[in-house]
Amino acid sequence: MAKQVSAVYGDALFAAGSEDNRLNELSEEVRVVSQAMLENPDLSKIMNHPKIDKEEKIKMIEDIFSGHVSGELTGLMCLLVEKGHYKDMQKVFAYFTAKVKEYNHIGTAYVTSAVELSDSQKENIEKRLLETTAYVQFEMHYNVDAAIIGGLIIRIGDRVVDSSVKTKLARLTRELSQIQLKAGECAP
Repeated sequence: MAKQVSAVYGDALFAAGSEDNRLNELSEEVRVVSQAMLENPDLSKIMNHPKIDKEEKIKMIEDIFSGHVSGELTGLMCLLVEKGHYKDMQKVFAYFTAKVKEYNHIGTAYVTSAVELSDSQKENIEKRLLETTAYVQFEMHYNVDAAIIGGLIIRIGDRVVDSSVKTKLARLTRELSQIQLKAGECAP
């Protein structure tokens, strides 16, 4: 299966940054450019407009970003426009950023609790995650969802630890219904 556009171009930018030992610098440039693009939706309208030719779009990217960000990043953006992948630029940036974080052993954790957590509880959660993972730092994102009743749901990448009361009750309900089914099967 072909690699996704975000992976192909994100890996290329990562390789360029690795060669020059400039991953953190490139990562910061990507963050700034991504934010600028999100704050200026008119740029996306222009870049996605079918009646504006690619050469004009590439010139616009060069005029806006050359001298403000590295040649590698400007070149990547121009290449994405040239290949008709401007719409995938934010995905490329997200892929690259995630790859740099992983390379630097920085994890991203999403913690859902039933009530707002205190600062000391948040510190304890982060400390425990650092002790039980290979990460040296975490970007923590907290969310409150009263529907989970109690406990926590922690997601890091594709791993989820769900110790919520809601999930425990659902599991207990399933187990009880299976016991009732088995008991019903045994009755004469």
